[in-house]
Amino acid sequence: MSYTVPFGHYFTLRDHCPVDCDDLAEWGRWMQAADRRVARTQVGDADVSTVFLGINHAFDNGEPILFETMIFGGERDGDGQRYHTWEQAEAGHAKFVAELTAAATKMTT
Repeated sequence: MSYTVPFGHYFTLRDHCPVDCDDLAEWGRWMQAADRRVARTQVGDADVSTVFLGINHAFDNGEPILFETMIFGGERDGDGQRYHTWEQAEAGHAKFVAELTAAATKMTT
């Protein structure tokens, strides 16, 4: 599905699919109660976290950017990537985990 929305527009999730939310109070309640985590993996001293952001982070009127992977700790602390869909976020998370795992393996051999 491709559509355009303004930067900062609010979203919730239903079955891993973003849903427009025009009611800020409703969005806030959903954000407090929802499990927004896509994945979280510890690799050595790095924590790879991928979440649904709930706010469009696209700075243009293109497809909303609603998911983010970030690395906390380790040599790549602060490295991250944002995505349009849950599926992209899962794939991106797996990519970061594979890269960190490969780097850790190189260091021990």
